[in-house]
Amino acid sequence: MTESREPHRESHSESHLDGRLAHLVALTRSVVPPMHPAGRPFVFGAAAVTLVLRRLSRRLGVLGTVLTGAVAWFFREPRRVTPSRSNLAVAAADGTVAQVVLAAPPAELGAREGDWLRVSVFLSIFDVHVQRAPVSGEVVRAEYRPGRFLSADLDKASEENERNSLLLATPEGQEVAVVQIAGLVARRIVCQVAAGDKVGAGDTYGLIRFGSRVDVYVPAGSRVLVEPGQRTIGGETVLAELRTEV
Repeated sequence: MTESREPHRESHSESHLDGRLAHLVALTRSVVPPMHPAGRPFVFGAAAVTLVLRRLSRRLGVLGTVLTGAVAWFFREPRRVTPSRSNLAVAAADGTVAQVVLAAPPAELGAREGDWLRVSVFLSIFDVHVQRAPVSGEVVRAEYRPGRFLSADLDKASEENERNSLLLATPEGQEVAVVQIAGLVARRIVCQVAAGDKVGAGDTYGLIRFGSRVDVYVPAGSRVLVEPGQRTIGGETVLAELRTEV
């Protein structure tokens, strides 16, 4: 009897341990966000430098490990739950609403003339730096324009700084523009979509490295639901209810 029970006990103990490990892995994944692919070369490079520093000094190795973790954290791409209701424009980035004004979208997009409502979100170096599509639909145009690297919190940054602009058309026929703008420290804009691509609201489509600004243009007459100074969560915070007339 004793011999027949021991395997059962070991199996039960192993199953219990496997269950705890699986729970720990799931909990870790829920807390530690995945990393944007554009960050992998930087993290691998930092890790390689850390290995070299570790051979020279234990303290330098610890410093390198901390810096490697900081680089990985900068390129984080947390999962988000996007509202599924139609006729909504969600935040394209994490950050702080800098201004809500009437303005024309970038000329290179060839969008309809007249003023649109522009919601500008400023990203600090500590914010998540991936950008997400504000609406579902098709990329009508994608245009990159070189420019200056003024501080992204300045009004003229929208017109003068380096930028990458998208014009999106929703299934309901509305047009929305979203613009990635380089800042004083940001010197690299990554855009992963092109004209003709389909995107879903909240989908990650790009990245700006090291502090920046993202402008979302919605049709005039839309109901803006955020205020300057408010924090936004990319892919989740609703910026505006879009005008239904087209």
